[in-house]
Amino acid sequence: MSLVSSLQTTSTVPNQSGLTVAKFGGTSVADFDAMQRCADIIIANPQTRVVVVSASSGVTNQLVALTQEGNSSEQSKALIKQIASIQYQILDKLQNPGEIAAKIDRILSHIATLSERLKLTRSKAVIDELLSQGEACSSVFFAAVLREKGACATAFDVRQVLRTDSHHGKAEPQIETIAELAQAQLQPLLASQVIVTQGFVGADSEGNTTTLGRGGSDYSAALLAEALKADAVEIWTDVAGIYTTDPRLAPNASPIAEISFNEAAEMATFGAKVLHPATILPAVRQKIQVFVGSSWAPEQGGTWIRHKVSSEPVYRAVALRRDQTLLNLHSLQMLHAQGFLAETFATLARHKISVDLITTSEVNVALTLDKTGSDSSGQGLLSEALLQELSQHCRVRVEDGLALVAVIGNNIASTAGVCRRVFEVLESYNVRMICQGASPHNLCILVDEAEAGNVIRALHENLFEA
Repeated sequence: MSLVSSLQTTSTVPNQSGLTVAKFGGTSVADFDAMQRCADIIIANPQTRVVVVSASSGVTNQLVALTQEGNSSEQSKALIKQIASIQYQILDKLQNPGEIAAKIDRILSHIATLSERLKLTRSKAVIDELLSQGEACSSVFFAAVLREKGACATAFDVRQVLRTDSHHGKAEPQIETIAELAQAQLQPLLASQVIVTQGFVGADSEGNTTTLGRGGSDYSAALLAEALKADAVEIWTDVAGIYTTDPRLAPNASPIAEISFNEAAEMATFGAKVLHPATILPAVRQKIQVFVGSSWAPEQGGTWIRHKVSSEPVYRAVALRRDQTLLNLHSLQMLHAQGFLAETFATLARHKISVDLITTSEVNVALTLDKTGSDSSGQGLLSEALLQELSQHCRVRVEDGLALVAVIGNNIASTAGVCRRVFEVLESYNVRMICQGASPHNLCILVDEAEAGNVIRALHENLFEA
């Protein structure tokens, strides 16, 4: 039996009457052979009519490097050459590369032009335009691969429908406008062809290119699924679903067949890299089920994320998010006073920063910030302007080198014995911060990053292997 036939008999989408939106990450479209495997997945499921692709593995990192200030002409040329090499290796394996070659050459030429423009102006709009070019290449190639396999497929510029605000680097989608544009421009095409489009990329009301932040391709797929009222979103990556923890940290981690939206949101937020945190939001709004599987081994199945699940265990998984920052704010103004927290959060909001965890005392507030949540260009969250503004009404201390460990499950806050099981594991480790009770689905601790791997292994062994 061929791979396509095998996939058709074990289709991942239980409802065969509705629309599926599929997203493929960078490793899934890394080269021609990888794209061939992904094309087989699309062809195997006739309900998949929209495909969202990331840039080929490594390309976005090269583009980010190209945006860095101070690059010499030689460094910029070397980076563009590396990007071109990845594209030409795919191009050389196409059966009819002529028309595609012209499109890819135009994109590469545009990259060079934008790189030169950045030497004259450090415009975030230009940076976003530059960073979007990797997805542009991938969508052109993947549509061509599908056509070579007999599918009617076309590359579609997502900027025509995925409307955002003008906050370059981490733009905010305009949900209602996206729905209107998708229904008008995308929906009529779906009956006759597979639409291949770009993840991570959008446009503001003036047509300027924007980006959704690093890892935003999952979010793009979910937004399009919501706009088109799809039944399912498939997130194809390099691992076969969501595991009880990262198998690289705990070899006995096991795959999870089914998980609820609430649990998945916690896992994505607190470090499960197979799923972008924002992906869950559109899915929850429309109750769209989400599938996470491996494009390298689709026959292995994966994880379904659903509104209702058959079981809700106390312990579902242990998640890890590295590279965390603890912001400690001290002010005697807090003592028996009102408004300090309001002023602090207003300052953070002005700088587009969201807070994960918070603990307070009479004169101190401790906040955790996820440094991995930087904008598309990789710029950090804690700018000098922010720190100076906070310093006007409190003393600020910044601690780096921390990691956030989260125990994910159900009814954690109301189940006796949870803390005992967790803290008996943590006896020999320094815990910098603890947060429990805000959600019934997690218990979070902040530890030194150097100890995080050992903490994850010990917790997983105690909660899942014992």
